[in-house]
Amino acid sequence: MKIDSLIRLLAGTVTLLGVAVTFFVSPWGLLIPAFVGLNLIQSVFTGFCPPSLLLRALGWLDDDGIIQWGGQKIGR
Repeated sequence: MKIDSLIRLLAGTVTLLGVAVTFFVSPWGLLIPAFVGLNLIQSVFTGFCPPSLLLRALGWLDDDGIIQWGGQKIGR
């Protein structure tokens, strides 16, 4: 899986979670999708993306932007 696909999956999931929290719990839940949207916008301009930094620190993201679940294989 490429990192771009994972970022879209995470953003969509957290946005839907925020909508559900807003519907079932409190209108303050709208802060969750607002944060997701702002984070997506800032990542375009700065290149800073927390999930990609975490995956790279774990050794799961290679130089081509492909996620190697469980870490990169030795010899590749």
